[in-house]
This record gives sequence, structure tokens and C-alpha cells, in this order.
Amino acid sequence: MPLAARLLIACGLALAPALLSPGPALFAQEAGPAPGPAAAEAPAAPGGGLFGGEPWLMGLTLGDLLVIAAPFLVASLIALWFGVERLVVLRPGRVIPKEFVSRFLNLVESGRISPEEAREICEENGSPVAEVFRHAVKKSGRPAMEVEQAVIDGGARQVSHLRKHLRVLNAVATVSPLMGLLGTVIGMILAFAKIAGGEGAMGDADQLAAGIVTALLTTALGLTVAIPALTLYFYLSGRVESLVMRMDELAERIVEAVAREEDEAAPDAPAPKPPPAPHRPGPPNGRSPVKAAPGLTRQPAGKDV
Repeated sequence: MPLAARLLIACGLALAPALLSPGPALFAQEAGPAPGPAAAEAPAAPGGGLFGGEPWLMGLTLGDLLVIAAPFLVASLIALWFGVERLVVLRPGRVIPKEFVSRFLNLVESGRISPEEAREICEENGSPVAEVFRHAVKKSGRPAMEVEQAVIDGGARQVSHLRKHLRVLNAVATVSPLMGLLGTVIGMILAFAKIAGGEGAMGDADQLAAGIVTALLTTALGLTVAIPALTLYFYLSGRVESLVMRMDELAERIVEAVAREEDEAAPDAPAPKPPPAPHRPGPPNGRSPVKAAPGLTRQPAGKDV
């Protein structure tokens, strides 16, 4: 299983205990009888929550917010890591170096370089377009169809490398809202379950509002992570498509330069010999037939000549 998929699964598993754990606003205890004067003078009890402390935001302590936001923080770090990595890898100057392309095409089209030397230059450069050129040079002197097939095979491998890790961004953009939706559903279920099980809880609107805020917070965090990740995915996909189109144009030039013309594919063949004359069988007795002189024909018996 890929590393990104395992990290996203771990984020989802980390979200469940955060929502199931009792928070200060969601699972507050029912108010007891009115405190007396002595009780009123007693110091206030410390706030509840997962890690204790006073409510920090929307009735939640800082510890509660950190636990709820932890899966989305991990997902955002994954998207940021692979997004920056793809931005560096997909730079046009790295994929298609202009100086190398212009110099290499001039040498190949002018015939001032041998196929072996051209292959060594491509291997030293190591850029994606150089790898495509290397596959074409390996078939130098072959028919155009064979060179084109080699370029197609090599280009498919390079396109796969360019699209690498883009699926991670797509996965983050898809899974993050789902994790937020799951947290919202679980939070709403727990909020209403607490209200239904309490005595006189139907009149406690603050408890219901706090539960709804806690549940909707997960959806907001999921969308906050998904929207930038999806935007970055589409941007990088468009860059890959533009680079692939440019590489295809350069591949056509290298195919024309190294492929052999169709007329030179085979030497001129000699003219075909005429077929032999058909054999005519002779008479049964082996004698050749005697041709009658012109004007002399055999008359039938009983008639005058």
C-alpha cells in the first residue's frame, strides 16, 4: 500500500477517538441544585475537556482543538510536501532544457554527430526530453514507423514519471472532505444522544449549540484542506499536459532526422523476367504436322476438282 494511503488511513483512525472523547461543551454534566452561599464562595472548578483548561474557542479547549484538527493537519502536510516536490520537478527548464534541445537537434539534423555520440549526450543530460531522444537515437537508420514506436514507448514512461505523486494530491482533496463529513455525523449523533439522555436537557440550548459547533468544525477543516489541494492538483496536471505537448513536437523533429526514408528502405530491385512461354504438346506419333500449301485443299470424294 502506498505511503500516502497509509497516512490518510491513519488520519481517519485518529479522528474517531477525538470525536468520541468527552469534551467540555458536548458532554457537560447536568447542573445540580442551586448552590448555597458557601458553595458560591468556593473557587471555580477547572475547566473540563480532553486536556483540561478553560474554553479557548467556541467552547472548546486548546487541547480539544488540537486533537480534532490533528488528522487534517497531517493531510495538509502531505499535500504541501508533494505539492512543493512536484512544483520543483515539473519546472519547464528541468523537463525540457532549451540549450540542450537546440544544440542536440542542430547536431543531429546536420549529421555532425554519430548515433553513439548522440546516445551518450542524452544519457549525460538525463532530462525527460533527453530520455525520449535517446530512444529515438537507438533506432537511428531504421524506418520511420519503427523509430516512432520507440519514441512512443519511451515517452509513455516519461509521462508516467511526470504524473508521479499527483494522485496523492487528488487523494488528499478527495478524502479530507469525507473525513470532515464523518466527523460531523459522529458529532451530531453524540450531541443529540447526550441531550436525549439528560434530564431537562431539551431546554439547554447552549449544550446543543456547542455540540453542533464541534461537529461542523470537522467539515470546515476538511474543506480547508481539500480546496487548496484540489487547486494545486489541477494546476500541476495542466503543466504536465503542456510539457507533454512540447515534448511531442520535439519528438517529431528527431524522428524525421534519424529515420530512414521509405525510398531508401530497400535497394532498387532488378526488372522481373518475363514468364516462360507455355508448352504446347505435339502430335501423338511424334511427327510434326505438315502445313498444306496455300490454295491446295483436299476435296471430298465424288466431287470434281
